[in-house]
Amino acid sequence: MAAPYGLRGRWREAMIALALALPLTAQAAPIRLLVLGDSLSAGYGLRHDQGFEAQLNVALRARGYDVRIVDGAVSGDTTAGGLARLDWTLADGADAAIVELGANDGLRGVDPREVEKNLTAILDKLAARHLPVLLTGMYAMPNLGPDYAQAFNAVFDRLGQRQGILYDPFFLVGVAEVPALNQSDGVHPNAAGVQRIVARLLPFVERLLAEVRPA
Repeated sequence: MAAPYGLRGRWREAMIALALALPLTAQAAPIRLLVLGDSLSAGYGLRHDQGFEAQLNVALRARGYDVRIVDGAVSGDTTAGGLARLDWTLADGADAAIVELGANDGLRGVDPREVEKNLTAILDKLAARHLPVLLTGMYAMPNLGPDYAQAFNAVFDRLGQRQGILYDPFFLVGVAEVPALNQSDGVHPNAAGVQRIVARLLPFVERLLAEVRPA
């Protein structure tokens, strides 16, 4: 076929070039995944590459996802602390969020009603930004008694039923109280424990990313 020529040929070439370029442009920006959490997701006691955020990022990239983790995990934080810093944590934007908070509230015996109030406010703020959310829950320590544990655990079960929420009832499933998967304090997972958490949560996170609206 003869090469296109004249105005019609140049217009056709330009349209073809634009059509080829558009998918690349649409895929250029990575998905920004906020992790709003405490020491369990901040990688307390571990090298940076051993922590939850780093291991999750590696796992997602191995599955072909272009993701940038927005670090919103602070050791020692409570649900109140997460709420207080949420706005500035989101200053650079996010496309989806994992909320991992509550362990420190449980350790301090914070009133479950206060925990629910804080988490509800966090989820409301994320919903206002139309962000899909994975809420991963926490169980109360047994030394606080069955009544407290029941009230505390029920907070996450209720919030996990909200529309638009993916829910995982307990962040430390398969890791809590397994000495080989925890650091010497018996509370924080070691690198192998984090690896198990990431592997278990990966299907949840993939579902979360599938809900991200195209830019």
